[in-house]
Amino acid sequence: MYSVVLTKGVPDFREGQVSFDEDGHLERGNTPTVMNPNDEHALRAALQTKVRRGGRMSVMSMGPPGYGDILREAMETVYADDLYLLSDRELAASDTWATAITLATGLEHLEEQPDLVFAGFKTADGETGHTGPQACWCLDWPILTHVVALDVDEDDRTVRAKRLVEGDPDEIETVEAPLPAFVVTDSEFEASYRRAEHRLEHKDLREETQTRAEDHEDHLTTWDHEALNLDPDYIGLDGSPTIVSSVDPIPRAPSEREATMVDPTDEGEMNELVDEMAQFAGGD
Repeated sequence: MYSVVLTKGVPDFREGQVSFDEDGHLERGNTPTVMNPNDEHALRAALQTKVRRGGRMSVMSMGPPGYGDILREAMETVYADDLYLLSDRELAASDTWATAITLATGLEHLEEQPDLVFAGFKTADGETGHTGPQACWCLDWPILTHVVALDVDEDDRTVRAKRLVEGDPDEIETVEAPLPAFVVTDSEFEASYRRAEHRLEHKDLREETQTRAEDHEDHLTTWDHEALNLDPDYIGLDGSPTIVSSVDPIPRAPSEREATMVDPTDEGEMNELVDEMAQFAGGD
């Protein structure tokens, strides 16, 4: 069983972390980068598959050389065996379509064809949810989206999943697809390790990966557009048909705020706090 997880580094949108220039454009070089939060659900689904079915696991991302730290974090999360970074100036300013072409080509360049490719359902900086499905379309594989639970039958070469219907947690359908397949996880996905052997395997993999992640660069392969034999006209800014008309900066919070300190051990102060908050508890 061979699985690959796609992940991305996104700006740290926590308050005070995002930097914009005078024209309102995001300054990525001055903004800290973190792993896309929605990718964590894909990582958990991939790890569950590895624990239950064994085999190898890789993590792939497209981005600048600094994404090595993002990949190291992903390795520690999913207990990956190796990492792949698609990095090149020619890939800069790619929209979702150019990114999907690059990722699909990277997947095709792997020595072994993956049985499953996992992706998060959207990124924190783009919010489109396009990249995973578009990369799957390039590969012409079946795709399962909004997945909240799954299992693999290696003998029948199928993956069976429970997925939300139109994102509704109260409406779930069971679907099945042949391998290889693409899995886009939903934020409602919860990994399950009910059997003792799976919990023990999870523990062993964690200990093994902690050592490997310390030297993650030894397990990192970096490919540029030439290594992937990609035409510059179809990648990066030149290969991106999307036109962004404007970007609204996230307003910075005021540097100074009025604050009332409350002692949690003082019953009177806590009662005043509850009275102050109670008026907002009912909404409009």
